[in-house]
Amino acid sequence: MSVEEEEARRIAEMGKPILGEHSRLEVVIEESYEFKSTVDKLIKKTNLALVIGTHSWREQFVEAVTVSAGEDIVCDEDEEGQEEHLPSCYDYVMHFLTVFWKVLFACVPPTEYWNGWACFCVSITVIGLLTAIIGDLASHFGCTVGLRDSVTAVVFVALGTSIPDTFASKVAATQDQHADASVGNVTGSNAVNVFLGIGVAWSVAAIYWAAKDKEFRVDPGSLAFSVTLFTIFAFFTMGVLLFRRRPSIGGELGGPRGSRIATSLLFLGLWFLYIFFSSLEAYCHIKGF
Repeated sequence: MSVEEEEARRIAEMGKPILGEHSRLEVVIEESYEFKSTVDKLIKKTNLALVIGTHSWREQFVEAVTVSAGEDIVCDEDEEGQEEHLPSCYDYVMHFLTVFWKVLFACVPPTEYWNGWACFCVSITVIGLLTAIIGDLASHFGCTVGLRDSVTAVVFVALGTSIPDTFASKVAATQDQHADASVGNVTGSNAVNVFLGIGVAWSVAAIYWAAKDKEFRVDPGSLAFSVTLFTIFAFFTMGVLLFRRRPSIGGELGGPRGSRIATSLLFLGLWFLYIFFSSLEAYCHIKGF
């Protein structure tokens, strides 16, 4: 071969893959916990802001007095962007009926303040005040129509204080992949109602009367019967939720239409049975404990 051909051959040989000095390579990928924690905090903060978060009192009051549609934003199938829906007549009526409560709850500090602690403390205080007002109104209503306090408590007071928990659980169920958040919200909120609502009130009363060298006594009434009945229904309900984890249904909430309707009717029937037996015991038609 000529000199040019030899040079071209040498250059071509240099382009071939050859086994070098390091024949094996090990790559170790380590997770940056500092970066991960920062990203998780940003994601959590963003999600909270999108779901329930507010940044200022001005934003809260503007949202309170603004009439919004039932579904604010929907996706267009032609992918021409997102389209805003105008409020309907029903939205205007509901806004007129609830504008007082919207403006009232807009006074609660935004979730941005003190990492949400200001909103939490003020919300707990407002919930306690509203619960006290609902309790007094229910007591006056029961006295007016001739219902005993125990019946008024398990029907009107419990229903009035549990409706917000129901809506919160519904939001948690629709925004979470699983039902853990909604079920946890129901059990947690009722635990707080019982432990704080009864425990704190009775503790304050006991300390007050102890300071005056007197005893603080609470008439148990039908409490033992109601708690026992509720515990039985609660174990039965938990059994139903565990049964719904079967592959044919797939979870505590949702699932096939027939399972949803049957479970809803069953739980609604348990609630009516609880009211029915508690009322019979309150009016001495059946003997309690």
